[in-house]
Formats: sequence, structure tokens, C-alpha cells
Amino acid sequence: MGEELLYITFAAVVSALIFDFVNGFHDAANAIATVVGSRILKPLQAVTISSITNFVGPFIFGTAVAATIGKGIINPEFATTEVIFAGLIGAIVWNLITWYVGLPSSSSHALIGGLLGSALLSGGMQSVVVEGTIKTIIFIVVSPTMGFLTAFFLVMFLIFIFKRKRAQIVNKIFGRLQICSSIFFSLTHGANDGQKTMGVITALLVAGGFLQSDEFTVPIWVIFSAALALGLGTFFGGWRIVKTMAFKLTDLKPYQGFCAETGGGVILALMAWLGIPVSTTHAISGAIMGVGASRRLSAVRWNIGRRIIFAWIVTIPASATIAALTLFLFDFISST
Repeated sequence: MGEELLYITFAAVVSALIFDFVNGFHDAANAIATVVGSRILKPLQAVTISSITNFVGPFIFGTAVAATIGKGIINPEFATTEVIFAGLIGAIVWNLITWYVGLPSSSSHALIGGLLGSALLSGGMQSVVVEGTIKTIIFIVVSPTMGFLTAFFLVMFLIFIFKRKRAQIVNKIFGRLQICSSIFFSLTHGANDGQKTMGVITALLVAGGFLQSDEFTVPIWVIFSAALALGLGTFFGGWRIVKTMAFKLTDLKPYQGFCAETGGGVILALMAWLGIPVSTTHAISGAIMGVGASRRLSAVRWNIGRRIIFAWIVTIPASATIAALTLFLFDFISST
């Protein structure tokens, strides 16, 4: 049984790193959409910068989010290797489905949904940390709203400050500043999303008996490997979603892209500090819509926005269902 547990744990850790790669691949648009949409950087330039800063982000902002994912969603006594493994499969499959159809859904909530689905099948409601789960679900609504409002008021402030300046000068100034804001958002994206996989891998090591359960400490090799997987995923990022985020949601000028990235980055930095696992997709989508709405409500293509919101709503139940079916299949195979 010990050798079998070792193999299962190893396979689950590899799956977690695959999820992290797919997360970066799927969420590449979050960090580079605005800087590509405003045509400040070419896609290859933007994605290279973003992949490097995504790698660095988790080393700057600590591991508070990792602790929330690792022990704040599923009660530790129910967080077995098989339950976590099935949750990862649910998240990966849903990410690939939404990537294929070009919908910027949340990798974070796909992971949380997957973990909840397998845990509920395994142990019912007592397997779930209700407080942590409710807090996460609340921020499904709060984070895009905060992103919307932060970016909206920031862009209105800049319009007031630069209203007498020529558009050419403003574009030149914020063309340079937007590179800085893109780097800032990428750092916070890496900090928030990279930590989620770190939390899962650490939970797997605890479940497999490879780490002590009395102290939830993320090993340095876990931080490095998760950050590297996320960075590589971002480099090979999903251009289908970049197209939706950068060119279909609204038309962006450099100062608007700066406001969207800064607004989204501020939200992610705050949430990383508080240890709340929010969606980078939600934060930047809300910020982009806030920037578009600052001109006029019709500047935002709300039909695209409605499709994105629909993906947000169904992500947790969809990934939970896939994870539960996966765990059921695991149990069926092991019993035969």
C-alpha cells in the first residue's frame, strides 16, 4: 500500500503541475490582453514579459493563498490523495473545455469546484470548510465589481487630469506606463494563481504522509516548480482567449489599458495579502469593462460580457461534477 500511495501521490503532483501549466496557458490573456489590445506590445513581447513576471510573483507575495487552498476549502481529514487528484482532473478538463471555446472562465474557481465536487462525494458536507468556501464564493462577485469600480474611477481621474493634453502626448506617456502596469498585473497574477497549485501540492504531500500535518508550510521546491509551470504555461498562452479579452470586449487606448491593468493588479495584490483565492480572470474582466463603461455604456460589448459571466456561474458546478465523476470512476476501478 505504501508503494501504491507513493505512485498515486507522484501522479497527483504531476497533475497539479499540469493544471498549473494549463492555468498559465488558459489565463495568459489576463496579464497581456490589455497591452496587446492597445497595441503597445506585440503578442510575443507581451507574453515573454508576462511569463517571467508570473514566475517571480509567488516569491514576492508569500503563501497565504496557498494555505487557504490547502486547508481552507476541504477539511484536512477528508483531503485524501484520491480526492485531491480527482479535483485536479475536474479543474483541468473544465479549463481545456473553456479554452477550446474561447471563454475566459476562472482557473481558480475550476480548481475550487473540482476540490469541492470530489470532497462532497467522498464525505458529504462535513468534508467542506464552510467558512472558507463561502468567502471564496462571495468574492466571485466582489472581485470583478472591485475591478470594475477601481478601473472606472482611475480612468475618470486621468481623463480629468489630462483633458487639456493632446491625444498623441497622452498615448505616448501611457504607452510606456502600460508596460509597467502589465508587469505589475503579471506579478500579482503569478502570486495569486501560482499559490493555488502550491497549496494543492502541499496538501497532497501532507495527505501522503510526506509532510507533517501540524504545520502547513510550503516547501521551496514546490514554490519553484509551481511558479515555473505557471510561467511556461503563460509563455505558450491561449491566443483564443487573448482575442476575446483584447479585441472583442472593448476597444482600448493606452491610458485605458493602464487603468485596467492597474485596477486589476491592485485587487489581486490585496487579495494575495489577505489570503483570499480570487480569480484573476474576474478581476481583469471587470476592470476592462469598467474602463469601457467610462466612455459610455455602449462601449462595452455586453453580449460578450454576458457569455463571460455565464462561464463564471457554471465553472464551479461544472468542474465539481467532472471531479465527482472522476472520483467515482477511481473508486469503481479500485473495487474491481
